[in-house]
Amino acid sequence: MSPLLLRCSSGCLVTVLGSFSASRNKLITQAAAAPHLYYLRKTMHYHTEERGHPHSPDYRIYFKNAEGKYISPFHDIPLIAGSEQDNDVPAKKPRKNESEVLFNMVVEVPRWSNAKMEIATKEPLNPIKQDVKKGKLRYVANIFPHKGYIWNYGAIPQTWEDPNHTDKETKCCGDNDPIDVCEIGTQVCSPGQVIQVKVLGILAMIDEGEMDWKVIAINAQDPDAKSLNSIEDVRKSRPGHLEATVDWFRKYKVPDGKPENQFGFNGQFKDKDFAVEIIKSTHEHWRALVRKQTNSGGIECKNISCCESPFKCSADETKDVVQSAPAYGSAHPVSPEVDKWHFV
Repeated sequence: MSPLLLRCSSGCLVTVLGSFSASRNKLITQAAAAPHLYYLRKTMHYHTEERGHPHSPDYRIYFKNAEGKYISPFHDIPLIAGSEQDNDVPAKKPRKNESEVLFNMVVEVPRWSNAKMEIATKEPLNPIKQDVKKGKLRYVANIFPHKGYIWNYGAIPQTWEDPNHTDKETKCCGDNDPIDVCEIGTQVCSPGQVIQVKVLGILAMIDEGEMDWKVIAINAQDPDAKSLNSIEDVRKSRPGHLEATVDWFRKYKVPDGKPENQFGFNGQFKDKDFAVEIIKSTHEHWRALVRKQTNSGGIECKNISCCESPFKCSADETKDVVQSAPAYGSAHPVSPEVDKWHFV
């Protein structure tokens, strides 16, 4: 079994062999959101700070840790929920009756919304921003009968789909982003929210020739989390949900004049064990990235917690990055065209 890189209490990266440890997976009650007057939200033990104008190209969501230091959601939030170690000693292997491992997920796009928000991988501190193409903000089309994204959509931190790596099954290279997650719980999340998720399976989407894995997961605090433990559980208890997911990913770019996306494994979902192995592989690729052991593909790796990374910087440097961004301002109007339905 391949090694995993976890973060210790001092912020260093520790390699752990064998199974993920779930012994420290303690769910933390989400803090109440701060009044929007301060343009600050609390999410788990992380905070988000908005800069620029919502629905404009200058809008950014930056992240802070519990100490108030600005961080990268890509590099400084651990892969494993509750993975901080004491005294640089890796946690023990889980007992058979312990809960399974939970992963951190950074929510980029809330369910039912259209703005294509994403971690800005090529900007310092990797804030969340709205994607821009040909000078215009991107919104996903409403393909009948769906409205926007049909799950909470985001990414698992400390993972990277390496464009230099060819997947042995699909023969496609990575898309140069952290691995994507579709969270299928009942709560509609907020952009920048950090949640703990239980992985259920994975879909091998091929986007214009690039490997673009889609992890299927559920918020560990969701009422249905205890009864959903596999991709088959989803299939049995939620008829049509997985089929709608494939259909959504296949067609969502068609209204923009793009061809339908393709899939590995004939569009069939792979199980939880397969998904965890893919996550582990992308974590190892990320590890090489932040250690400057591979071609970065233009990725910005500035961080405050990865001791073995040459990109590690001071809290003052990260503060300068955020303070150089435009101050928070009023939201720009959104075109009513975003609400249009498309029949594909």
